[in-house]
Amino acid sequence: MFFKFLGPKIFGDSVSIPDILDSIPESGIRRLFELASRQKDVISLGIGEPDFDTPQHIKEYALEALNKGMTHYTPNNGLKILRDAISEKLKKENGIDADPDKNIMVTVGGNQAFLLALSTFIRPGDEAIVPSPYFVTHAAAVRLVGGTVVEVRTCIENDFRVVSEDLKKVVTSKTRCIIISTPNNPTGSVLKRKDLEEIADIAVEYNIKIISDEVYEKLIYDGAEHVSIASLNGMSDLTITVNSFSKAYAMTGWRLGYVVADPATVAKMTKFQMYLAACPVSFVQYAAARALQDPRSRAATESMRQEYQKRRDYLYKRLSNVDGLVVNRPMGAFYMFPRVDFEDNVFAEKLLSEGRVVVVPGSAFGTYGRGHVRLCYATSMSNIEEATSRIERFMRSLRK
Repeated sequence: MFFKFLGPKIFGDSVSIPDILDSIPESGIRRLFELASRQKDVISLGIGEPDFDTPQHIKEYALEALNKGMTHYTPNNGLKILRDAISEKLKKENGIDADPDKNIMVTVGGNQAFLLALSTFIRPGDEAIVPSPYFVTHAAAVRLVGGTVVEVRTCIENDFRVVSEDLKKVVTSKTRCIIISTPNNPTGSVLKRKDLEEIADIAVEYNIKIISDEVYEKLIYDGAEHVSIASLNGMSDLTITVNSFSKAYAMTGWRLGYVVADPATVAKMTKFQMYLAACPVSFVQYAAARALQDPRSRAATESMRQEYQKRRDYLYKRLSNVDGLVVNRPMGAFYMFPRVDFEDNVFAEKLLSEGRVVVVPGSAFGTYGRGHVRLCYATSMSNIEEATSRIERFMRSLRK
């Protein structure tokens, strides 16, 4: 199954950005938080960011940079010391050989990277295939550059892993890329090596790009393997890998990400960056470069990962016994995406007003998110325990 979002009308080869912005609906996430702000004693399982503070040694590196006077512009593609550190990390951890001067660009967070990357090759009317449910920025970025989003269904019965045959069915002469996310937001799914090999075969056969969102690569459970599709044979020049420091190092507010791509793509993105933001924050880049080389960073990330896994196990065990919910065990990120027996927007609003728990309606994440809700377990265990009890009571009242 697939769903194609056509977006605003395109006249000739031009498309109006104001029209595109008008056509993109307001985030369902924002609406729920506005409702929650009017209530007391609410527990949020909605916001998708680590509840941990940035590790102290990373903050100290930022202070070190400030004391050194690193408060000026950097190159548009980022500090050389950071690009070098990213290149080393990619080779050791991801099996990707990337020239720090040609293949790597530092961005203002991961979100910006999608718009920059898509702007280098998507023209009005071109199609981007996006497995659904998807991270909201993926589809919005495609539409903002004038492209058409083609949603391909994933389902809870298959742990929300996209089936390659479903992708192949929707490839047309207008297809320019497939956007994948592993581990996935909002479902927590992790694509297996075989899944990625089959997707890579499609990319090579039809000469289309893959944009691979790997922001949650460090948050994987039960011995699952994270594989970067760019490391597979024939995929280095066809893949644009997007990553960030937000989730692995609890640095969401620092707004720092990076892209790995072929030299021509990186050059175009760097040109766009020059006119968009000039460069990411200088002292943040220095702190990230030092963090990548400091073993304390790996220890901090692993400590957070272990805590997230404990929370996931607890939440999964409790929710699996709740009538009216269908739950799978996510293998990565920090989200659970159960199916509910009700319309998801109505369910989320009633759970908020009657149960005082914030969850995000699945329809905020695309056509095939409907009938689900996203729960984020990046919050304290005490909050998760109380929120789960409230959900259990709420579901019992609904069954009555």
